[in-house]
Amino acid sequence: MENKSKKFSFIRSLGFKSALVILVVGIIPFLVCVPISMRAYETVTIDNDASNIIVQALQYNSEIITSGYIAGEDNRNLETKLQSVAEAYQGRILVIDSSLKVISDSFQADEGKTVVWENVIRAVKGETLSYYDDDALYLIVTVPLTNSEGDIVGAIVINKGMDYMLQNEDKFISYYLIIMVALLSFVIFVAVVYSHRCIGPLRKVSEDLDSISREYTNELPERVSYTELESIEEQFNQVLSKLHSIDESRQEFVSNVSHELKTPLTSMKVLADSLNGSEDVPLEMYKEFMSDIGDEIDRETKIINDLLSLVRMDKTGAALNISAVNINELIEHILKRLSPIAEKSDIEVVFESFRPVVAEVDEVKFTLVVTNLVENAIKYNNPDGWVHITLNSDHQFCYIKVEDNGLGIPEESVEHIFERFYRADKSHSREIGGTGLGLAITKSAIAMHNGEIKVHSKLGEGTTFDVRIPLNYIKKEGE
Repeated sequence: MENKSKKFSFIRSLGFKSALVILVVGIIPFLVCVPISMRAYETVTIDNDASNIIVQALQYNSEIITSGYIAGEDNRNLETKLQSVAEAYQGRILVIDSSLKVISDSFQADEGKTVVWENVIRAVKGETLSYYDDDALYLIVTVPLTNSEGDIVGAIVINKGMDYMLQNEDKFISYYLIIMVALLSFVIFVAVVYSHRCIGPLRKVSEDLDSISREYTNELPERVSYTELESIEEQFNQVLSKLHSIDESRQEFVSNVSHELKTPLTSMKVLADSLNGSEDVPLEMYKEFMSDIGDEIDRETKIINDLLSLVRMDKTGAALNISAVNINELIEHILKRLSPIAEKSDIEVVFESFRPVVAEVDEVKFTLVVTNLVENAIKYNNPDGWVHITLNSDHQFCYIKVEDNGLGIPEESVEHIFERFYRADKSHSREIGGTGLGLAITKSAIAMHNGEIKVHSKLGEGTTFDVRIPLNYIKKEGE
C-alpha cells in the first residue's frame, strides 16, 4: 500500500498540478475557439453569398420585366446569361410569375409547373429571403421581381452549391490540427519549464529542511524566491530559533537542577564524613554538624517542593481550583504569616487597599504568587527597610503592587529573573536559602490565571512588581 502511494505521489505534487493547469488553460480555449470559428465562418460565408446573390438578382430584375420574359416571351440572350450564372454557382435559377408558375428553369425540369413553397409565396408578397440547406449543401435565395410602377410581378429563385465551403472547412481543420499540435507541444514545454522553475524553490527548502533534520545546519538560508515562501522560511527560522532556545533552556535547567540538588547532598556528605572520621567528637560539634545537616535537608526539601510546584504548573492541562476569593483577606493572612520574618530584620510591611476586591482565582496557587513576592521583598532588603503592598481593581482587573527599598536588581538581570534557578545576587541568595525557583513559580501561576507581571528595579534603590489578573477567570481553549 505504501509503495502504491509512493508510485502515484507525483499526481499529488504541486508541479504536476501546475503543469496540468497550464495545459488545461492553454488547450481548452483553443478547443473551444475551433468550433466557434467554424460556425462563424459558415455564418459569414452564407450571409456574404446571400447578399451577393440578391445584388445579382436585382441586376436582372429590369431586363426580366422590360423584355416581357416574365410574361412568357422568348429571350435567348437572357436565358444564356441566367444559365451561365447557374453554372457558375453550380446551382439552379428559376423565374416565377405572380401566379407561382415557373416561367424559366435552368435545369429545364419544372417549366410550366406551379411552385408551392413558403419562401416563394413570401417572395411574391414582397419579402427577400435566403435559406441554407445543410443536407443538400445549397443556399437558396428568393428575390421579388417588381415593375417600374413598383408592383410585384413574380420572383426569381437562385440556388447556389456550397460544396466549396465544406472543402474550405476541411482545409481549416487541417490547419487547426497542425496549429493544435504545435500549440500543444509549446504548452507542454512551457508547463514543464514553469513547473520546474515553480517547484525549484520548494525543492531547495525541502533539501534545507533535510539538512536541518540531519543537523548539518541550524537554519534555512536566506534566498530570493516567492514572497510567501520567504515569509514561511522566516517564520520557520523563528520557530527553529525558539526550539533551540527551549532546548538550551532545558539543558540548562537539567544542569541547574543537578547542581542545586547535588550541593546540599555534598554538604551533608562532607559533614557526615567529618563526624564518622573523627574520634571522640565533642557533643557541641556533633550538635552543630547535625544542625547543619538538618538545614541542608530543609534546603533540599524546599528545592524539591519548588520543583514539584513548577512541574505541576507546567503540566499541560494543569487544573485550577477556581473559586471567588476575597483578595484583601488573603493578603492580610499572608502578611500575618510572614510578619516574624519581617520583624526579625526590622522590615516595615505596609498594606494599603483602595477597595474590597473579590476575584476568581485558585487560592493555593495565588497564595504562592503573593507569598513569593512579599517574602523576596523582605529577604532582599536592607535592615530597617520597608515593603509596601497595594491592592486595587477596576471593573475588569485586580492590581497588586509589591514595592520595596531593598537591594534592587542589576539592569542586565531584570529580564532573566523569571528564569528557573536564576539569581541576580548569588551570594545573598545562598545566605537566605533561596532556590532560584520562586519567581519562576510566580510567573507560571500568574500565567495560569491569564494575568501578567511586570518588574521595575534599580540597583541599590529597590524593586517594584506589578501584578494584574482578571477578576473573572475565563477558561482557555482545550482546558
